Amino acid sequence: MHELGILSAMVKTIETVAKQEQLQRIEKIVLQVGELSGVVPSYLESCYPAAVYKTFMENTALELEIVPGIARCNDCGAEFNAVACDLQCPECASQNLTALSGRELVIKEIQGC
Repeated sequence: MHELGILSAMVKTIETVAKQEQLQRIEKIVLQVGELSGVVPSYLESCYPAAVYKTFMENTALELEIVPGIARCNDCGAEFNAVACDLQCPECASQNLTALSGRELVIKEIQGC
């Protein structure tokens, strides 16, 4: 479960941003998690309390936005949700795909004061 490591690194990054922006408190963070990122959103949610325990973010809310895993078939050009189609083109059944979105793991927003 690499989600705890990801969250620990995220806490350090947000701490740096908070210092630069002279924020006293972080109320909420919004993360964008792509369906093709290899990160499991439910694991992020379950690990989050441990990652922020006894840090300045201990009372910070976590919000996740799931980014659809959209792919293009390199054989026929169709674009589709790769996760919903089990990583196979619904038009020609090819698995020769290029990910267009859904690989991201991004700190989208930091709400603080």
